[in-house]
Amino acid sequence: MKEENIKAVEAYLNALKLKDLNLAPFADDILFEDPVSGKNTGAENFRAFLSGFLPAINDIHIHKHVCEDDFVVTHWEVDTVFGIIPILEKFRVREGKIIEAFGFYDPRPILG
Repeated sequence: MKEENIKAVEAYLNALKLKDLNLAPFADDILFEDPVSGKNTGAENFRAFLSGFLPAINDIHIHKHVCEDDFVVTHWEVDTVFGIIPILEKFRVREGKIIEAFGFYDPRPILG
């Protein structure tokens, strides 16, 4: 299960890198939260939120995954037009789908 959960998270991050959010394995009722989006639900809402940032993304680099049960915590960074933004994100994965995504990062580079 550990490897399957990591694959789901990496598919999401790869979707960001490729700028194709249809590749991200989100559950329809995903719960997501971060400093810019606030707390929200729904795969379509998450895709809509993320799509606004796709043009700013140059690259994605994964530093480390830590897994336990349904949870994956990933330390990664996104290289953007705003600079490199380090992110710590906690995911919950069930049956190959991301059901929760909670991102922790400093939003100041994005917000100006």
